[in-house]
Amino acid sequence: MLVVIFFMYPLLNTLVTSFQNADATHFVGLKNYQTIFTSAVTLEVLKNNLLWLLLGTILTVGLGLLVAVLVNHIKAESLVKSALFVPMAISFVGAGIIWRLVYLYQPAGETQIGLLNALLARMQLPPQAWLVNSAFNNYAMILVYTWMWTGFCMVILSAGLKNIPEDLIEAAKIDGAGRWMMFWHITVPQIRPTLAVVITTMLINVLKIFDIIYVMTGGNYHTDVVALEFYNQLFSFNNYGLASALAVLLLLAIVPVIYFNIRRMHAEEKLR
Repeated sequence: MLVVIFFMYPLLNTLVTSFQNADATHFVGLKNYQTIFTSAVTLEVLKNNLLWLLLGTILTVGLGLLVAVLVNHIKAESLVKSALFVPMAISFVGAGIIWRLVYLYQPAGETQIGLLNALLARMQLPPQAWLVNSAFNNYAMILVYTWMWTGFCMVILSAGLKNIPEDLIEAAKIDGAGRWMMFWHITVPQIRPTLAVVITTMLINVLKIFDIIYVMTGGNYHTDVVALEFYNQLFSFNNYGLASALAVLLLLAIVPVIYFNIRRMHAEEKLR
């Protein structure tokens, strides 16, 4: 009963509303979905989401795996892990405020109080409007996301590395396997299930990214994404139809990722 009330009803109501006009008074068919895939504004939103999806996932998982492998079995392992995991204790809003101060910009010739531009000024380089310039503002915010979630990926993947049998590693060393060969033929295959979980988690997180962008740019300067556009359409423009269509689009994007993860889990259970 609770599932019907708190999950199924909102889901079905959102789906129905996505086929209605702005004030949800009559049906307009696929017009809202057509708008999403034809409007220049929403196409830019989709492009930004794709950029976040690719870079956000690759950077967090890639760096997390790299650090996990490098610090595995070293004396300072616990210290490094703790230092990299600290950003996870900060909320997205808090992280957005911190990094907004880091990226703070003042015109050339004035005192730079933003950390990054202060460093540029010290090196006699011109300051940059990191969050305004559309050439790199999205990348600047993806860096914030990477800073927050790399520690999480590292900790989970490090746990997977600890489960690799020592005799397998020793056998590979005896056979003359180098570090690169061991990484691709021993480490990656052995932690593939853990890697799949981490990648799935990052994909879902990135698809619904909202807080960092809302705090740092508000979606301005060509940084809007689907979740933020959904919020704006619903609460700023009262366009219930388009907002619901964007919510359904996010759901449809996440479902294949969840389906893949469930199939993988069932396949692993059958092998046990």
